Amino acid sequence: MSTPPSTLEAEIARARTELAATVDELTTRLHPKTQAKNAADAARNAGKDTLAFVTGDGLPDREPARARNVKIVLGAAAAGVVLVVVTVLRRRSS
Repeated sequence: MSTPPSTLEAEIARARTELAATVDELTTRLHPKTQAKNAADAARNAGKDTLAFVTGDGLPDREPARARNVKIVLGAAAAGVVLVVVTVLRRRSS
């Protein structure tokens, strides 16, 4: 039992449409301006969330990635403080 050509043509047209939509979506997601905007938004959210955490509002509950970003920001800040303290102590002992 073979599939009629019209059915095959319709399936091919549908597959082409889906493929075109997928390529368009990937092009948009991977565009440098989109990537830069997403990075800026993530940094802005990390700053706001960190400030909220430090002032006592806690970590974001609904988005684990945002809570992770707060921990990264706090860890980087702590590492920076340690680096400054070590540098100052080394200069004093010299």
